[in-house]
Amino acid sequence: MSEHLPQRFKDWFSRQGWSPRPHQIAMLDAAHQGKSTLLIAPTGGGKTLAGFLPSLIDLADGTYSGLHTLYVSPLKALSTNIAESLSRPITDMHLPVRAEVRSGDTSGARRKRQQKNPPHILLTTPESLALLLSYPDAAKYFSTLRVLIIDEVHALAGTKRGDQLALCARRLHLFSPELRVNGLSATVAHPSAMAAWVSPTGKASGVHLVKADAGVRPEVHVLLPDTHGYLPWAGRMGLGSATAILTEIAHAHLTIVFVNSRAQAELLFQALWKENGDNLPIGLHHGSLDAAHRTKVEEAMAQGTLRAVVATSSLDLGLDWGAVDQIIQVGAPKQISRLTQRIGRANHRMDEPSRALLAPANRFEVLECEAARKAVLRHELDGEPPRAGALDVLAQHVMVTACAGPFSPDALYEEIRLCAPYSQITRTDFDKVIRFVEDGGYALQAYERHQRLVRDSTGHLCVRTERMIRQFRMNIGTIVDTPMLRVKSRRGKTFGEIDEYFASMLVPGDTFFLGGELLEFLGLHETTVQATRGRGKEPRVPVYGGNQLSISPGLARHVREILHEPSAWGVLPRPVQDWLALQAKRSRLPAPDNFLVETFPHKGWHYIVAYPFEGRNAHQTLGLLLTKMLEESGKGPLGFVANDYMIACWCVHPTGSMAELFSQDLMQGNLTDWLAESAMLRRTFRDVAIIAGLIERNYPGREKNRRQMTVSSDLLYDVLRKYDPDHILLQATWRQAQEGLTDLKRLSDMLARIQGRIEHVSLSHVSPLAVPVLLEQGKEKIRGGEGEDYLLTEADKLYALAEKA
Repeated sequence: MSEHLPQRFKDWFSRQGWSPRPHQIAMLDAAHQGKSTLLIAPTGGGKTLAGFLPSLIDLADGTYSGLHTLYVSPLKALSTNIAESLSRPITDMHLPVRAEVRSGDTSGARRKRQQKNPPHILLTTPESLALLLSYPDAAKYFSTLRVLIIDEVHALAGTKRGDQLALCARRLHLFSPELRVNGLSATVAHPSAMAAWVSPTGKASGVHLVKADAGVRPEVHVLLPDTHGYLPWAGRMGLGSATAILTEIAHAHLTIVFVNSRAQAELLFQALWKENGDNLPIGLHHGSLDAAHRTKVEEAMAQGTLRAVVATSSLDLGLDWGAVDQIIQVGAPKQISRLTQRIGRANHRMDEPSRALLAPANRFEVLECEAARKAVLRHELDGEPPRAGALDVLAQHVMVTACAGPFSPDALYEEIRLCAPYSQITRTDFDKVIRFVEDGGYALQAYERHQRLVRDSTGHLCVRTERMIRQFRMNIGTIVDTPMLRVKSRRGKTFGEIDEYFASMLVPGDTFFLGGELLEFLGLHETTVQATRGRGKEPRVPVYGGNQLSISPGLARHVREILHEPSAWGVLPRPVQDWLALQAKRSRLPAPDNFLVETFPHKGWHYIVAYPFEGRNAHQTLGLLLTKMLEESGKGPLGFVANDYMIACWCVHPTGSMAELFSQDLMQGNLTDWLAESAMLRRTFRDVAIIAGLIERNYPGREKNRRQMTVSSDLLYDVLRKYDPDHILLQATWRQAQEGLTDLKRLSDMLARIQGRIEHVSLSHVSPLAVPVLLEQGKEKIRGGEGEDYLLTEADKLYALAEKA
């Protein structure tokens, strides 16, 4: 036990029946040496106590005045939960410590009191911290700060909220040079990069890494649907597993049923209640529900009055429910780290195994779930290292800095380069951001409303008016909701609504199904998708339910390994084994080192089916580029469909050389043309413009409606493209489009990797492995209870064709 742990605290551990864990002692020793730390410890390992223990010891004698420790988490609910956990040692040991929460829900009276009389420990969110830093007394307020604790760093680093927090943390170091940072996480795939993100200097060498023991291996099993041996060919909802899931819920005290989207949560919740003859209390929790409903569900979980909760990522992070016996992941997890995080919700104790069940929604997901199960048991993690900081977030931070008082651009540039996301930013880009915040840039400088900063005789910048400061503070934050768009004809008939992400992928002439009707996309007018009834029988682009999570590269690699190694098939259900064996017999199986492309005739058309395993977003972009290239070469492309593993495209004429079709030229002119024609950049620009402060969501006394924001952003986008094409916000928009929905880097890397490794198999019929993706073509027209029967019939027909080949 560490010499730095006072007897008072040793006695408290003993009364709990605990012994301090080695990583808790290591955090205490690092604090005594004044070192910032990154703690990687499994859920239930006492990470939170390890982060706060040095602070509680520092404050135990009651002599400290002012704010000592700032805790930042990605969730308001997490801050509240941690505050409750902290109250236990504070109360038990009668520590003279005041810990309080500050978030968007904190009353104005309490905020004022916290401003005048800061608590010793303040628990908050990135947005609230940025707001605090925008006040003139920020330097004085944070001058006493000694510790910054960042919880769930994996959920922040590499995101815009993480960029905002990194910039704020660097500013805190300016006010308190001796500040230590404690980063906490259970799932860090790139420790060195994450340590740099936490570091006061932007370099990993400035952070002490503490890794806890991995803990007891979890119990992870695959849960198949109770459908008499039948496994679905397609679909992502997993509703066919409702009976099996309910059976498992009945055998446990409390289960969290995790799903991958809000739509899936709603549908599965309804499916469970249809089967729930025993009226087991089951709740629903996701981000679209109002805060009061979520709080009610969380309280019921804590009180033990629920048997299960169907939840999205809203319950991913470190809320300590304690009584959760098991988690059930419905649908493939898509990321190993994400599944590990969710598994940690069960038991929440490091020395007992967590129990998890994976319920695949279709046959390919059986492979993905098995690959993920094995990876979790090997303690593997995945995910990309944090990317470079976003320029729109930097623009917001410039305004935060200016609201607090005059600043020197030179000094601010040197300051931000000491935080990892912006360590490589060029002075040119920085100056463009400053210029934008100052007067809007070349094309907008003539408009008074864009002139926000003024320079004094020493070259320092400050905000032009108090009114601008008040308005800006109402718009601080990096979260921009993705709404649904109404689809209408030009005569005003409403067809329904589609996700804005899907709408942003369309170009005029594309056809899609909605409400059982084939529609042709005409264009996007403000917040309305204009469409008319389409011609032909098949949609060029199917409707997808929002921006779906894409399978991670690491997990995709494991799926390919299972496919290519028959000795690994023994754990798979018999229908899946037979399916893969038939594929090996009729065609070939995708190998880890090659790129399989199949061509075959079907329904009078010529089909290409490729197996990139690069994820839904990259495949969606690939499909759009392929159809463009096929159109230019006169092949008559009729449409495409994609999932996480494969893509199918069908044409009027034979498609020719696969080596030419999948060459690296695919990423050249076609891509630029497509992005220019699509609504994606307009929608991305709107989000960038909101975060950067070019468009304000809120005004004192009223909230700007979404139609006004879209009209404003479209006008500004057109002005900048025409008169200032090198504007920093257009640059930020392009970067975001490349990194986000289109997954361009992943696609570009794949095209480079497969050159000389394309394996083309020409078939006379549909291949067994192609059956799932071909089913995606028509499923959006399915309505009512006949949907599953329709898919089953179509699958049987396709599979029969494959067997006869």
